[in-house]
Amino acid sequence: MKTAVSIPEKVFQQAERLARRLRKSRSEVYRLALADYLNRHDPDHVTEAMDRVCVQMGDQTDQFVSSASRRVLEHSEW
Repeated sequence: MKTAVSIPEKVFQQAERLARRLRKSRSEVYRLALADYLNRHDPDHVTEAMDRVCVQMGDQTDQFVSSASRRVLEHSEW
């Protein structure tokens, strides 16, 4: 699909330099940038990414973190 957008000249020039450096078309650079932006700002995608990290980390407990957390909570006013 083709579309027209207005962007500041500085951003356009930066995108042009990046496209040349990556040896990609301008359209490919804009497509990748927009896809990245959408992924970073889609709440469901962010949650899924965080869930994947949690699965990779597993149920390991860090004794130092547990101990430090306990001390902080003991000295916190509830």
